[in-house]
Amino acid sequence: MVVLRDGRKLIGTLRSFDQFANLVLQDTIERIYVGNCYGDIPRGIFLIRGENVVLLGEIDLDKEERTNLREIPVEEVLVAQREEMEAKQRLEKIR
Repeated sequence: MVVLRDGRKLIGTLRSFDQFANLVLQDTIERIYVGNCYGDIPRGIFLIRGENVVLLGEIDLDKEERTNLREIPVEEVLVAQREEMEAKQRLEKIR
């Protein structure tokens, strides 16, 4: 799993990296979390500039299966993500 500076979370097979932490991921999916749900967007081969990497780690598949997260269709998770972002923006305006 790779977490990027813009908050995106990518899951894929690490195929290559260099001294600048540039990464090449194969069979990549972008996973979007909203509450206790998530949706996966297939991205394929993904090249990531090292300056955008916040976190790089291996997923423990046994622990991932035991989570209370449920997968929902991508369209639904995108709508839920948009609603969550709009709610945060409203709260920021109030402050």
